[in-house]
Amino acid sequence: MTAVWIILIVIVVLIVVAAIVVMVGFNKLRKADITAQESLGGIDVQLTRRADLIPNLVNTVKGYAAHEAGVLEAVTQARASVQQAAHAPSVADKAAADAQMTGALGRLFAVAENYPQLQAAPNFMALQKELSDTENKLSFARQYYNDAVSRLNQLVRTLPWMFFAPMAGVKAREFYQAPAGQQQPPTVQF
Repeated sequence: MTAVWIILIVIVVLIVVAAIVVMVGFNKLRKADITAQESLGGIDVQLTRRADLIPNLVNTVKGYAAHEAGVLEAVTQARASVQQAAHAPSVADKAAADAQMTGALGRLFAVAENYPQLQAAPNFMALQKELSDTENKLSFARQYYNDAVSRLNQLVRTLPWMFFAPMAGVKAREFYQAPAGQQQPPTVQF
């Protein structure tokens, strides 16, 4: 009789241990997925912040560069793309809108170089500083997202967590990658 009790106790202990392992695995995967999702939201926040700064920059430049309507129009279109991409689920859409905005801002600053009075204007300098700060925060948000995705993807693809991923409804995510041609630093000429 005691052998039966020992076997039952061992079976119960194994079931409890297995349940704990499943629960830990499930929770670990869900937390990693939530962190990746949250970090993607951080990119959206910074893209939106940058898009919100653009109208102020455009209005500041308009007074000096009224004949550069094409550049200002490109910036406005890029801003609209960034706002739409902030609500898009695709990381590739966000990266494409980000690249479009970066190119438009580069052209806008090139126009500003032609107007020395504009470069010295306090509002323009303050906006440039804000944009620079935003670019730094956006870069950090991209890196934070890729770090979170790396941790999630490692869990989803390694033992024993890969067995719990389907149960937790967690899949590998795509990394935030700069679109083609964005890996080179912009050329600035004075």
